[in-house]
Amino acid sequence: MELKVKAAAKINIFLDILGKLDNGYHSLFMVMQSVGLYDELTLTQTASGIKIACNNPLVPIGRDNLVYKAADLFFKKTGIDGGLKVIIDKNIPMRAGLAGGSADAAGVLAGLNAIYDKPLSERKLRALGLEAGSDVPFCLMGGTCLAQNTGGVLSPLVPVENCYIVLAKPNRDVSTAEAYSRADEAYLYHLDCNRMLDCCEKGDFDGICRYAGNVFEQVVEVPERVEIKRIMRENGSSLTQMSGSGPTVFGLFRKKSDAENAAEEIKKICDDVYVTVPVEKGTEIL
Repeated sequence: MELKVKAAAKINIFLDILGKLDNGYHSLFMVMQSVGLYDELTLTQTASGIKIACNNPLVPIGRDNLVYKAADLFFKKTGIDGGLKVIIDKNIPMRAGLAGGSADAAGVLAGLNAIYDKPLSERKLRALGLEAGSDVPFCLMGGTCLAQNTGGVLSPLVPVENCYIVLAKPNRDVSTAEAYSRADEAYLYHLDCNRMLDCCEKGDFDGICRYAGNVFEQVVEVPERVEIKRIMRENGSSLTQMSGSGPTVFGLFRKKSDAENAAEEIKKICDDVYVTVPVEKGTEIL
């Protein structure tokens, strides 16, 4: 059996680090949003083994790929004796703060669950996803969500108002592990979780933009960020900030023309620039 899955990127409209847990992971408070930038995966059922191929030669295709880890966890958890070949058509930039690897892992879990007639409930599938990576549960759930603790506590929120989103990834990578290490060593100015959550519950777009924030901006240096933000603001963005541990900067725009104008100007300093919209699903089986 063969099927295709679309796996959506995400942005962090709000990200605060509440503390470090005894197990070494971090307790987080995040408002996450799926966006219409997708990797496309082709899953083919095989007799045994897990094989990965990708159109991007920089993507690892062995056991260190989250796709491999997710598929291996699925077969072990369900006890199914089978295998999988995955072809990844990579469109989401790597190491960008957009959860491209987690999206692919979520796509594989959703696809395998469909291939084998849903042996796992949505809740159990998300719990399995958390073992693969902290963003995988959200990438399975998708839409607009509050994500807490290490990413496994998810609560759906009122969908973000229709808007246009510009994604701009500077020509550099950021190590997530290094970003957390810097955050651990810094005195962080924490964000207003209560007011942000209240605005999300009310669907208050202006309030969401007012209280949005990302504490990683306090410790992760991305020289292009200032200029990207300037361009977005001058073109009418309601919000502009970094996603995840970076380096991607996003902007929310009410008008498509404003978003497109900002994107064209930003392309002078960034190769990876996209205009997209919020979407309600993290994965979609085609």
